[in-house]
Amino acid sequence: FLPDKAIDLIDEAGARMRIRRMTAPPDLREFDDKIADARREKESAIDAQDFEKAARLRDKEKQLVAKRAEREKQWRSGDLDVVAEVDDEQIAEVLANWTGIPVFKLTEEETTRLLRMEDELHKRIIGQEDAVKAVSKAIRRTRAGLKDPKRPSGSFIFAGPSGVGKTELAKSLANFLFGDDDALIQIDMGEFHDRFTASRLFGAPPGYVGYEEGGQLTEKVRRKPFSVVLFDEIEKAHQEIYNTLLQVLEDGRLTDGQGRTVDFKNTVLIFTSNLGTSDISKAVGLGFTQSNIQGSNYERMKLKVNDELKKHFRPEFLNRIDDVIVFHQLTTEQIVQMVDLMIGRVGVQLKNKDMSMELSEQGKALLAKRGFDPVLGARPLRRTIQREIEDQLSEKILFGEIGPGQTVFVDVEGWDGEGTGEDAKFTFTG
Repeated sequence: FLPDKAIDLIDEAGARMRIRRMTAPPDLREFDDKIADARREKESAIDAQDFEKAARLRDKEKQLVAKRAEREKQWRSGDLDVVAEVDDEQIAEVLANWTGIPVFKLTEEETTRLLRMEDELHKRIIGQEDAVKAVSKAIRRTRAGLKDPKRPSGSFIFAGPSGVGKTELAKSLANFLFGDDDALIQIDMGEFHDRFTASRLFGAPPGYVGYEEGGQLTEKVRRKPFSVVLFDEIEKAHQEIYNTLLQVLEDGRLTDGQGRTVDFKNTVLIFTSNLGTSDISKAVGLGFTQSNIQGSNYERMKLKVNDELKKHFRPEFLNRIDDVIVFHQLTTEQIVQMVDLMIGRVGVQLKNKDMSMELSEQGKALLAKRGFDPVLGARPLRRTIQREIEDQLSEKILFGEIGPGQTVFVDVEGWDGEGTGEDAKFTFTG
């Protein structure tokens, strides 16, 4: 294919560089936003017959227009004197789009990233020290070349109660390894509970319905060979599917219904399971897991989970898994930390609108109490924040009660930190 493909690669990289040079810089686009805001405020002041304010805003608009013109002049004059160069990073970016191989895989020295892998994962994962450490060690072994090159980059069973971070860790791992959350291929194994559905996963043989479509697993991995594959609730799948997965775990490849060999050597396989955790979830009761009882609960759950896994899966399947990781129940402090994390994301959205928000400690505690469920874990927390904080904030923004440049203080009234706090309400002051 050379030199044709190499020329195409350089041609596309050069075209991308040209388009970027023609795109206005961010600070120039910021001037456009500020000018539009000033005009909008000026028109509102005129409608309200506040002509003094309208005059100030008119002067502000003129100043912004003049500054924008000066900045645009600098940008265009400077651009003419600069010779654009296409370097290895631009080439790697184009090649990444063509092949599905992440850019950092080609250009960045991975050593430093791998050594701080735990810190990077903990930016999104609260607690679960054992799980993060086990995954990080396994990935470092793989990247150091100390594993069978024929097998997948890693294979794990994530066991534990619902809502403790199993799926979130898989997403974080995909983002860390391949630079994008979309590198996660998620498959609900509850859809493959009988032997006839296996063909949907791996591809139907010739003459059967769905032959042209390819398998849900094989087709996605064929198109995205560098990915994290999450098999959600693996215990619900039919036994014949486990037999096929043995080949993937051992040889790192699989032949689909159309006879094409799909390479799994650059994938990380994660199997989640809730086996052995139902009794522990019930034992937690209506509160969080406290630190003084968490240790004993965790050890009992770990033994129970391992026993259930041995009963449900054949030994040859479990022996091909790199590590079985049992996740901890969440503590009160960790739920509050998750509130901080999610509220921080709301804060980023407000910052884009030139607003900010401060949430009181009592507000965090109430969100943590309302957003935790002993069976579902922390999954309801996102909905709680959306209902209690985001919905009310959006109404106040649309009604004009909160505007650009303001900081919103969120507190609680009708709750002293004791009891359920059912009658408590969140208050918003600007």
